[in-house]
Amino acid sequence: MKKLLFIGDVVGRAGCELLRTRLHGIKREYGIDVTVVNGENSAQGNGITSQSANAILTAGADIITTGNHAFRRREALEIYNKDYIIRPANYPDGGCVGKGICVLDMGTFSVAVINLMGTVGMDPLDNPFSKIDEVLENIETRNIFLDFHAEATSEKKAMGFYLDGKVTGVIGTHTHVQTADECILRNGTAYITDAGMTGPEYSCLGVEIKPALDRLRFRMPVKFRESEEKSFLCGIVVTFDEKSGKSHKIERINVR
Repeated sequence: MKKLLFIGDVVGRAGCELLRTRLHGIKREYGIDVTVVNGENSAQGNGITSQSANAILTAGADIITTGNHAFRRREALEIYNKDYIIRPANYPDGGCVGKGICVLDMGTFSVAVINLMGTVGMDPLDNPFSKIDEVLENIETRNIFLDFHAEATSEKKAMGFYLDGKVTGVIGTHTHVQTADECILRNGTAYITDAGMTGPEYSCLGVEIKPALDRLRFRMPVKFRESEEKSFLCGIVVTFDEKSGKSHKIERINVR
């Protein structure tokens, strides 16, 4: 049996700092073999930069996934030249930099991590259900994890059922609120609708409460600022059989 740790959306400097101080201890405590972190909000003010990506990698991540803010910071486009930093696979082929999949060779086994973005209430990218079929055709390992970065819980649940038995785990991200529906689906796929976020806990998804509240109340442009409250770390640990690619256990973690 092997264990994969997935950390939910890291928000800003505070989220990166919490990873730096706690991630290695968490990996030791749970006996983690592979660590995946969603870093699409890890830069100050949103998006991901080479600086925030390096902070996540130095903290102990093996792979960084992203989402709808993958290209928010133009100065960071070169980071997608690295195989272990991926963006949603259903961005259009051709002119889009980066890749949507990373395969890690761990010696005795390998793990494929795929990044996809939903289209319900999100950018109109390629159909994620069609795209995942295309991607899976070219993967040789049985150990496959999907970061499904999506807004609608219905779309996430549907993807979980669609891939049950085809992948090892379907992990939802984007909404920053950890859900309590972690389970092993009938055909051996670990599933959770959202892994949560890593950053300031007493906040509106990582930013100060008042600007977020004013935006919703008055519908006027505001400048969001990262909250300075204490941070927490949310994620999941999946225990899986590296020979069959089936999951045996999924556990939510929430570290304050």
